[in-house]
Amino acid sequence: MTNAPAYPRLARPGPRIGVLGSYGGFNMGDESILTCVLGCLRAHRPEARLVVFSRNAEHTRLHHGNADEVVDWEGVSRSRVLDALAGLDLLVLGGGGILYDGEARRYLRLVRAAQERSVPTFAYAVGAGPLREADDREAVRTVLADMAEIVVRDEESRLVLEEVGVERDIVVTADPALLLPPEPFTDAMMRDEGVPGEARLVGMSVREPGRAAEALDEGGYHALLADVADFLVRRLDAHVVFLPMERHDVRHAHAVLSHMTAPDKGRILHGSYSPGQTLGFMRHLDLAVGMRLHFVIFAALSGLPVLPLPYSGKVFDFARRLGAPTLVGVAREQAGLLLAEVDRLWDEFPQRRDDLHARIEELSTLARETCARCGTLLDTIDGRPGPAAGHRHALEPSASATG
Repeated sequence: MTNAPAYPRLARPGPRIGVLGSYGGFNMGDESILTCVLGCLRAHRPEARLVVFSRNAEHTRLHHGNADEVVDWEGVSRSRVLDALAGLDLLVLGGGGILYDGEARRYLRLVRAAQERSVPTFAYAVGAGPLREADDREAVRTVLADMAEIVVRDEESRLVLEEVGVERDIVVTADPALLLPPEPFTDAMMRDEGVPGEARLVGMSVREPGRAAEALDEGGYHALLADVADFLVRRLDAHVVFLPMERHDVRHAHAVLSHMTAPDKGRILHGSYSPGQTLGFMRHLDLAVGMRLHFVIFAALSGLPVLPLPYSGKVFDFARRLGAPTLVGVAREQAGLLLAEVDRLWDEFPQRRDDLHARIEELSTLARETCARCGTLLDTIDGRPGPAAGHRHALEPSASATG
């Protein structure tokens, strides 16, 4: 192994910590994870220099003030990326779902480069799967074997890694975004979006059909969700607001609106909002139905009755841990069953509210465990004492986010 750091280790006051993930504004969930990971590291080591390896450095610099340095790692000189890796005391991989076919090998190539330069590496509540391609499976099997610790965010990810052949202890915690602090979504912002402030509001999250509706063409999928939206408009005398978690979600939201019999009762959020503001918007809702994992997480954090529409195992796993209805898939011919599930969720939620609160507290505690484990590793690496016993994590809400 080589050890040629680009930055003199004795010349800086604190450790240099790299964070690598699918960052750069492509997905609201990933941006919420980065917010929480940086917050964790900053709370544990205020003097640390935090280096984010981003797919869009300009976006990350603009939206994540906790980052001291941002390094582009796509479409740039490999030597600059390698120099930045060599100067680290620790490289944090994740969190989020990044170990899957076609992508795992790309991230793990950088992790391996750090390991070859004697930089310890830590998997921060990552998600894994599907992993069927031989090159990705081999990269996962070999690179994770040399990581200091492997923490995944759900049981499915552990099972995927074990099936691939990772023969290491794998710790299961929870998604880092469970520690996201909300930011205000003001009345003025509501007016700008054309969302009525006094009406009952239902939030919806849609995406491309994917595995949630493999047997459906897009029209059938969109029509199914339009049936759900129309039902809620009638049943609750509500307006439906679509929250895009990725830019491509806007197209699918418009498609659902086009199938509704009451499109005048639908709105799509078009503004550019931070993860905290998006979470803050959820506080205005009365019910949530959706596909995106972090939409479901935000709804649960906001104490809402939420019906997940699973498009992958990660959503199914979170729904199970949440105690929410765990639909195995949705087909157009099952629309009646889906509507009945939504109806029951609304009617029974007052009796389930305390259970949801307790489950979110438990999951948030697990999310904090990832931060603590990363901090313990950092303490071991640089030989400096961590926060005193009883230190309150900076991302732990002063009042429960389930409110």
